[in-house]
Amino acid sequence: MHKLISELTRLYLFEEQQHYVDAQGGAQPLMPAVLARHLSGEQTVGVELVTSSGLTRALVLEFGGKGGGEAHWSALCTIANAVQHELDLPAPAVSISGTAFQLWLSLATPVPVAQARQFVQLLRSTFLPASADILAAAPPDYVEQVALPPCLHSSGKWAAFIHPSMGAAFVDEPGLDMPPPPAGQLGFLESLRSINPAQFAQALAKLQGHAGLAVAVPAPVATALPVATSATAPGLLLQDATLEDIVRWLHARNIEPTLRHMLP
Repeated sequence: MHKLISELTRLYLFEEQQHYVDAQGGAQPLMPAVLARHLSGEQTVGVELVTSSGLTRALVLEFGGKGGGEAHWSALCTIANAVQHELDLPAPAVSISGTAFQLWLSLATPVPVAQARQFVQLLRSTFLPASADILAAAPPDYVEQVALPPCLHSSGKWAAFIHPSMGAAFVDEPGLDMPPPPAGQLGFLESLRSINPAQFAQALAKLQGHAGLAVAVPAPVATALPVATSATAPGLLLQDATLEDIVRWLHARNIEPTLRHMLP
């Protein structure tokens, strides 16, 4: 569990100023013991991704709400592939929340939340065609408070990070019946890389230019963050991997795949 917490902190959290929302709606420090209980299903908490000073380093897009799960999954795939191919950014993580799909982008250096919101809004408006727009029925574009996977959702399903090529298996029910193995969750995160300041600035400028906006990218805020110690490797493309590719990728990370059902 300690290694999983370290990877989640490396990618999405702050060493300090991180809080969660308690049962009374108050903000409390997110201590390692609280996070460990959260990840083990003993106490699910909503983690605040924005600090009191208005900074964030985790961009989470949620695809869910009313409507078909296939449409939500297709929209996530479109955005995830655009992130890698059109904006030249590292592969994002994909998760199921128990009720929706989520896409996770990690920033190496925190940015003001207003800039993060603009980035997410431009990402969706640029790459999701209007005819396939599901935003009216979906949760807010930018998620600022989230139950960090893996965790037990109020529905009784487990939220978890998943291999992106297996998301189609969860279009009817984006959650797990049983807790995912911590080693498997760790394996999905270890190879992920954070977006560095130059990459973020270039991607935001490209999105702003596409939208016809004046390009003005504030400098990211220098903040001490966890140092990545794991080896990095590019992720598989969401819709290009074969089943053999997926199994080989999982075995390389000592993860034994378990399919919920046979697909026709």
